[in-house]
Amino acid sequence: MDYVSALLPPVVMAVFFAGLVRVIVKTQGGAAKAKEDAAVDAALARAARGESAPAVPAPGREV
Repeated sequence: MDYVSALLPPVVMAVFFAGLVRVIVKTQGGAAKAKEDAAVDAALARAARGESAPAVPAPGREV
């Protein structure tokens, strides 16, 4: 019975990890996926052109 107590924690962790990966993969995308992809594409295009990110004023400060 020692082998059962030795194998139980790794098996439980492996099952939990597989479930976690499954949840992460299934929740990718969704309603905001196109918006997120567009933001990443715009940032990559700016980086390729050598531009910096647009200036965003700090809260409470006007430009």
